[in-house]
Amino acid sequence: MRKKNVETIVIKGFALLIVFGMAYQAISQDAATTYPNMAPIEQYLMDRTAEIALARSAAPESISRDAEVLVLARHGFETAVKGTNGWVCMVGRGWGMFDAPEFWNPKIRAASCVNPPAARSTIPLVSLQTKLLLDGHSKVETIAAIKAAFDKKELPALEPGSVSYMMSKSAYLTDGSNHNVPHLMFYASTKDAAAWGANLPNSPMMGVNYWYFSEKSYPQLLSFPPITVFLVGANKWSDGTPAPSMTM
Repeated sequence: MRKKNVETIVIKGFALLIVFGMAYQAISQDAATTYPNMAPIEQYLMDRTAEIALARSAAPESISRDAEVLVLARHGFETAVKGTNGWVCMVGRGWGMFDAPEFWNPKIRAASCVNPPAARSTIPLVSLQTKLLLDGHSKVETIAAIKAAFDKKELPALEPGSVSYMMSKSAYLTDGSNHNVPHLMFYASTKDAAAWGANLPNSPMMGVNYWYFSEKSYPQLLSFPPITVFLVGANKWSDGTPAPSMTM
């Protein structure tokens, strides 16, 4: 169960991220319900003030107070608050991984704050994917458009030192077991998680290929730039209060 549960946390958090790079991001293997179709767009949208607050809650206030904040609109993410420290906070939705059973789950709210390297190199990917999907493009069309953008260098390569904070008490990551525990995610352009000591006996670090699940259904993703997400749990929420231990 250890590897399965951590993969769920990592991929849900990345939705993004994306998350964010996003995403934002977006899979739960133990969720009881699948979401094969997009819900009405209104179900993915939030009150603007509430979304800003949720996005900022992903990181300690010392980081998020000066960050740029993105919110979801009908055709993609847009800037709601200009930042001054290079960080970007946003609330990812469920469409980070293309074959995730909760891809269109309108309840997903994956709050994340990414540092400047991640903001420069992952936010463009999350933003493009979100815009394509909300504009009605199929998953296959979206994957093809993203690949073309990488090939033309319209999407940047992953920058070293990219990190995402996901420490919000109020995030909703999955319908399945409660995996909403505070954690940090580090991104690297590698497929060798063991090089970081991840996934080894008694190691506190987990590593998951960002394209892991989607490659099974969409082998086109095998040609995408390698990205491994490394996850480390935190012992407190962004407001400093104690948090439950991560269960594996």
